Amino acid sequence: MNHKAIYTLYPNVAYIQDDLGAFDKDGNKVEIDLAAVNAWQDPSAYKAKRAADYPPVTDYLDGIVKGDQAQIDKYIADCLAVKDKYPKP
Repeated sequence: MNHKAIYTLYPNVAYIQDDLGAFDKDGNKVEIDLAAVNAWQDPSAYKAKRAADYPPVTDYLDGIVKGDQAQIDKYIADCLAVKDKYPKP
């Protein structure tokens, strides 16, 4: 079960037991639409994908220290390519 999707789509859910389902604060079972849960996409998932693909910041700092504008420009271009690859929703 995608717990984050369930908590987002069903704010009245207090806890989830994978084998039993979702429940409100009083212990009543909350009926969930599994198709909606499975279709839900985390709007902040792009952040982790970007973080994994960004070049190391040391490449940028090295370019600054050396005064190498080409290296600085390459770093910026690489970062922009990652942003294009994983756009904000």
